Formats: sequence, C-alpha cells, structure tokens
Amino acid sequence: MIQEVRVTIKPGLPDPAGADLAGEIKNLGVSGIDLVRTARVYRFEGVGEEEARLLAEKLLAEDIFQIYTINAPLLTDADALVEVALRPGVMNPEVSSLHKAAADLGITGLVAADSSRLYAFYGPGVTDQVVEFIVNKLLVNATIETVITEKPATLRISGQPGPTRTVALRGMSDAQLMELSRDKLFLNLEEMKAIQAYFSQLGRDPTDCELETLAQTWSEHCGHKTFKASLLVDGQPKPSLLSRLQEATRQANHPLVRSAFVDNAGVMEFYEGWAICGKVETHNSPSAIEPYGGAMTGSGGVFRDIMGTGQGARVIASTDMFCFAPPDLPAAEVPPGCLHPHYLLRRVVAGVRDYGNRMGIPTNNGSVHFHRDFRAKPSVIVGAYGLLPLDRCRKGQPRPGDLAVVIGGRTGRDGIHGATFSSGEMTSRTIDINASAVQIGHAIEEKRLADALWQASQAGLIRAVTDCGAGGFSSALGEMGEKTGVRVYLDRAPLKYSGLAPWEIWVSESQERMVLCVEPQHLDELLRICQEHNVEATVLAEFTADRQLVVEYAGQEVCRLEMEFLHNGLPKRRLIARAARRCHAEPAPEALAALSVAETWQRVLSHLNVCSKEPIVRMYDHGVQGSCALPPYAGVDGSAPNDAVVLVPLPGRPYGVVISHGLNPVLNTIDPYYGSLWAAAEAVSNAVATGAAPEDLCLIDNFIWPFPDEESLYDLDRAVDACVDFVAATGMPFISGKDSLSSTYRGEGGQIIKIPPVLCVSAFGRLPDVSKTVSSDFKQPGSTVVLLGYRQVEQMGGSVLYDLLGATGNNLPRLNLPGAVAVWRALHRAIASGKVLACHDLSEGGLAAALSEMCWGGGLGVRLKVPAEHWWEFLFNETPACFVLELPAGVAAGELFDGLPWQVLGTTLAGSRIVLEGLPGGTLELELAELQRAYQAPMREVFGA
Repeated sequence: MIQEVRVTIKPGLPDPAGADLAGEIKNLGVSGIDLVRTARVYRFEGVGEEEARLLAEKLLAEDIFQIYTINAPLLTDADALVEVALRPGVMNPEVSSLHKAAADLGITGLVAADSSRLYAFYGPGVTDQVVEFIVNKLLVNATIETVITEKPATLRISGQPGPTRTVALRGMSDAQLMELSRDKLFLNLEEMKAIQAYFSQLGRDPTDCELETLAQTWSEHCGHKTFKASLLVDGQPKPSLLSRLQEATRQANHPLVRSAFVDNAGVMEFYEGWAICGKVETHNSPSAIEPYGGAMTGSGGVFRDIMGTGQGARVIASTDMFCFAPPDLPAAEVPPGCLHPHYLLRRVVAGVRDYGNRMGIPTNNGSVHFHRDFRAKPSVIVGAYGLLPLDRCRKGQPRPGDLAVVIGGRTGRDGIHGATFSSGEMTSRTIDINASAVQIGHAIEEKRLADALWQASQAGLIRAVTDCGAGGFSSALGEMGEKTGVRVYLDRAPLKYSGLAPWEIWVSESQERMVLCVEPQHLDELLRICQEHNVEATVLAEFTADRQLVVEYAGQEVCRLEMEFLHNGLPKRRLIARAARRCHAEPAPEALAALSVAETWQRVLSHLNVCSKEPIVRMYDHGVQGSCALPPYAGVDGSAPNDAVVLVPLPGRPYGVVISHGLNPVLNTIDPYYGSLWAAAEAVSNAVATGAAPEDLCLIDNFIWPFPDEESLYDLDRAVDACVDFVAATGMPFISGKDSLSSTYRGEGGQIIKIPPVLCVSAFGRLPDVSKTVSSDFKQPGSTVVLLGYRQVEQMGGSVLYDLLGATGNNLPRLNLPGAVAVWRALHRAIASGKVLACHDLSEGGLAAALSEMCWGGGLGVRLKVPAEHWWEFLFNETPACFVLELPAGVAAGELFDGLPWQVLGTTLAGSRIVLEGLPGGTLELELAELQRAYQAPMREVFGA
C-alpha cells in the first residue's frame, strides 16, 4: 500500500515557486495564464495512514502557512494539473532524507519513498496544447524527468543483477572494434587494438567490467591524452603540452608551492602551519544535457577534490565561471539535441546555488560570458578552495594490508559513462544516448560527509583519500592502488536499488562518495565518527602487493588487470597541429565616426559581457562561514563589483586568502596566444587590485577547447606557450589544472559548431593582513583619479565596442609582460603603503565600465578629460594589467609609480554624474542612475530580479 501526502501553501498566501513559473511562462510569450500554484507530493510504501500523517505533521508541512492531505487530491479547482517527478533510477536527493527522518521518528516499516511536484494552472488560456508546451519548455527535461499520469503500483526499483559478460574481442575486425567503442567507450582504433593485443597475449577475452575500466582510465577526461601526446606543430616537433606546463612550474621553483599537478588540488603554504589548496573543474557535457544536475555535481565534485587533497582539507570557498550563447537566441538557431541557452543559464545557476548554499560553502567569485558559438555546448567551470594542515598536505602511499573504505552516498546507475561521455564530441543523439551519464547531487549528504571526513583527518586516521569522481570506484581504487595493487569486493558496495550489474556498480559516478585508505587499527574509530555524522561507511577493498587490480562480485572474479597496463599501456598519441589563416571583420570607419558618446557608453554597459551579474551573485550565500572580508559586491549600496574576493579562514588571525580569475573567449578566436596572456593577466590583475603581492600568488589553468583537430590543436599549443611564457616572466606557477577538449558539435548534414576556445586562469594566494586590502568603490570627493599601466588604445580587436558594431577585428590587446610585472609590483607597494583609496582593473568595457562601477560603488561622480580624437579607443580599449586608482588629494602619482606609464584622468565629485571634458561637442554629463539602469537591465530581465 502506498500512502500519498500532498502539501501546498495555504490559499491567499504567496506561492514563490508558482510565481516564478508564471514569470517564466510570460517570458515565453504565453498569455492567458492568470495564476500558477504548486504542491509537493510525497509517496511512502510500507507504512500506514497514521504513520504518513505523523510524517506530514512532523516533517513535511508547516501548519503556519501550509496545508496537507493524506490520500486525497489538492488544488482540484485548477484548470489543469501536471505532476512532474524524476525518472525511476535517477537519484532523488529527498528520498534518503525521507528514509532517515522516518527512522528518527520511529517509523520502521518504510521500504520505499519518493517525491514529486504538482503544478496547477488557472486562467482562460489554459488548454491542452498550452500545457504541453509549458511542460516541454519549462517543467520536464526528458533526460531525467517524467510526467506522472497515474498512481504507481510500487516505488521499489528491483531486479536481478545482470551477469558479467565476456566480450569476444580477440576475433573482432577493426570495424567491429570501432562499433563496440562508439557511443560508450570513446576510444580510437589504435587504443582498441592495444586492448585487443593485451588480451590476446593473455589468451582470453575481456569481461565487460575490464573493458569499462580501461575505457574510463584511458578516456580523454581521465587520461589527458591530448595534453600528454607528442606534437608536430607546423612540421616541428615539440614536447607535450602537459610536460611544458609542468616544466615551467618546476623552473619557477616557487618557495610557497607544496604540491603541484600530483593531487586532486594544488597546494601552497599559508601561515602558522596551514596550507591552502585550489582546484577548478569543468562540467560542460553533463550540463549541456541536464544543466541543473550537471552544475550541482560540478560543484559537489570540485568540493570533493578539495576534501580529497592531501590527507583531507576543509572547503572554504566556491567559484563559478560560465559561457553561454545569448539568452535571447532565437529558438530556430538552437541545434538539434541541444537546450536553449536561456534555460541552460537559469538552471546552471540554480544548480550551483543549491549545492553551495545547502552545504554552507560561500560562492563568492565568478563571471558569466556570452558568445553565439556556445549555442550547442556551454562551458561550465566550477572551482573550490580549501584549508588543511601543512604537515598533512601530501597524500600517504597505501601499504599492503591497508583497507579501502568507501564513505558517503550509495551507488546507482546515475553517472554511468560520465568520464567517457565527457571525452566525446556532442551530436544530435547525445541527449538520448547518454542520459545515464547525468548525476543528481545531494548537498546535505555531502555536508555530512565533509564533516565526518574533516574530523577523521584531524584525528590522523587517514593515510590517503580521494573522491569517486569520473569513473567512480574504478578510478578511485585504480589510482589509489596503482603502486601496490588492490582487491575489491564489489558486492559490499551499498546500493540505492538492486539490479545493477557489477560493471555498473564499478564505473557509476553516483555522487557524494569518497574512498579512504585506512590502517586496520584505525577502522573502528573511523566507523564511529561516520556513525556519529550519520554517514554510511563500508570496507570495500584491501591493498595488496601484487600490482594487480582484482575485482570480485559474489565470489566471482569480474576483473583482473595489471596496474602497469592499466596506467601505462595507453598508446601515446602523435598529433599534428597546423596554423590556420584568420581574418576577422573590422568595423567600418563611418560606423566609428557616427558613434555617440552617451549612447555608446550605455550600450557597452548593457552588453551581456559587461552588464551586472548581481542577480546571479545574490542567489549565492557568499557570507556563510563568516569569513568574507572583501565580498563580490561593495560600496554604499552594495552594487559595485570588486575584482577579487578576500577571505579570512582562520578566525582571530589577520591572514587572508585572495581568489580571482580571468578569461575572454573571443580574444582566443583572434589569437590564442595573446588571448591566453590576457586571461592570465586579468586573473593576476584582479588579485593585485585588492592588495595581493604578485609573489604570493599561484595559478590554475582550465582549457575548454573544441575537439583538437589540426587547427584547434595549433590554437591549444599557442595557448600553452602563452602560459609557459607567463610563468617564466612572472614567476607565478601553475599548480593545478584541467583540460576539457570535446566542445565541438557535429550535427546531421555535416553541421559543425566549435566553441570559442576558453582558457580560464584562476589565481589564489595569501595576504598577511586583510586590513591592507582595497575595494573598487570611490571613497571621497576631491580625490585624484589616475590611470596606471602600459595601454595601447589602438588595440581594439575583440572588444565589446567592436562587437556592438558587428565586428571582431584583428588587432587585439597584446600584453607587455615585463611591463605588467613592473606595474603589479608597484601597485602592490602603493596599496600596502595605504596611499590608494580605491582600485579597479580594466577589463571588458574598458575605462568607461571601470569608472562607472567605481562611481556607483561610492555614490560619487567623476570629472575627467577625454581626447577629442579617437575618444572611443580611450574609453573602451580593454588592455589588461591597467588600473584606475583613487589617490587622496596631495598624493603624487609620480612618486608612487616613477618610471611607469601613468596619467591623471580627473577628480572625484560629490554628486551623481560623470563629466567628460574635451569632446568635440564640448562638455558632456552622463547621469549615473541612467547608466546603472542600462547596466542592470539584461540579467534582471533573465532572472526577474
């Protein structure tokens, strides 16, 4: 018997979820829907009606503002009702909470539970066709959700596990090998033949479990095959991309680096026996087909990367950087099999919001970028930073006899083939074929896991730890046991439901799971801590001395692979890169001559790559943990964006952690070398603008690229050259990174869409005293406003202004690296001296955008002199490593920046206007309120803020 509990808000009270959906419906252009109300539907199997009533009263409904029914309908006066639930087998985060709460209430007979949402539509426009349109556009992502049309007979998902199959690989032709690989293994013919040869030498065929293990370990996502390949660039051999990055960091020999490129995150020394660590990940492929779940698990996964660094770290911050097509893109321009960018943007933001907020981790640095060529596949980048003891910042090596303990969530079919799927190009079939590659995160489960893990780490119980990310148990145990060997007892793994085949359990990427290497004598204490935090813990494996990966299920050996072949048998790729000639359209001279200062200034501020992202940021709790010393937005009304965030992770201490980033995809379409230098310079400039010393910063690289054909590989090679040159010139090392090289869409009929290549550079580091930081908002009238930096105003290629004129241009900003280093060092000295009141770096939108944001923040105006000729270059050039400074009256810029290029722009004003002098038409005044409305409008329209 299934008991149903329905809960809704009392009539006459606001229904936020219903109002939000009504707004979305209106945005779709649908009229005649006067009201939308919602209800939650909970189903319980194995309990009686009175037990369901107890759950309703104690857990599900708040009698102050909600009503409930037991086995009776709700909202029956609606013109149409639609109930939406997750598909069977898709992880529903509420279910485990319902089971735990029922047990806490003494309800012992519950065998299964589920939850869904009911939508009630009212109004003269409600028809079957309209409702179907709303369902398909807004309510149901068919990858993970379905409409419930009748009460289910049972909630239990049951079945017998399928047998382990032997695949007759040795006798396959090349064509048969590739057919086996298609859509699932994503290995090329050379790699498939290497596996065939290995098993031919063994005199047997592989099991499905062995093939899946090799496929995930050798995937681009896990194996970084392109970055490790030998290269021939325009006919000349070059070392691999990864080796060049690693060698640059080695040559830098930075004194603060404690771990680089060898752990889940890079680690640098902090203060008083502590270290900080950082990792930035991508979740492009799952977010492209299920943006909410994809983004949630992107955040959850990168948090676990931090938790799995060294012998366990505590997550202190989260970041997010997104690239989408414009949200107003015509629906006809969305390729088959892809989701509309408006939906993607809102759902990705919601996923990051819900995971970080529910875990109590501040999301406090990020950006959103737009370009039409992200219409097939977005770039979804999420980062995290952590704190850990310096003496436990490196992993220990498992020893024979140690135990592997899995803690956290249970295993299901969600996330199967995530690693291999993320390594392949996207097609019109992707959303159907790879539905199981999407995971749904459970933030509360991970919060409990994080607390238990931190306590165990602090108690010294952990020798090594890693997360079950891409490849699940296969990756975690295969990597952890590489130097020793490991024997896995797979039937011990806690499952969400029965019926999973052994290979599915082995490669599932179900979230919120960590694997710990523990000495046997520490097991009981670890289990006690996990029980205290309500975290499931199971001994899944033991480490051996034979360098074999052996997996058993119910006494049957389903996988036996030599660690040497698993980790070193992958054929090294030999790749060819060739330069492609590019020439981008330049703006027409007459279009530049016809520009209006006031109109252009407003249009630049309302451009999607400049406009305020505050409606997104306000959804994130950037103040949780009470550590935020410099928030994302500051100023008199909290509307001025800062360049970086500064945290104080050790209460009562003055020490700060600074976090920033930079990326500009459009510049990489012009010249990936200088576009990549721009990204690195932007990341560092943002940190230095707040008061960070350049020598106290480390870097993280994230390459999100089209599939590396010869042309895209050449661009990637140039981007890596830029990173190497940046390290050599600045001494700032890259200590962590990630590549995601599958952002090409191939549609039916030969359609190919490549994303603009993305290099996101993140910077993080330490500050000795957070009181020596500055924000971006002007502080007082009468101050001197100074422009600092090597600025070539004629280099306008890739600028927002050019985009508004329908052009890209070719003369992009070319960073003066030695000059930038000198500017950063001088600026840091000036800020540390206390003689800089406000600082803001130049980025998208140039000087005009920076000045506007500083004025809003301070509630002040500014008077400045503008050159009469080519004023648009002066106002809208986007050269990096240039800064606008507020200096107190009487402080001489020449004394602070002797030998560097600087100029006085003007002075701050009491009032609410920007006064421009020297223009051909005379003095012009721009009202700040009018500019701010233009700046805030685009995202308010998308998010209804």
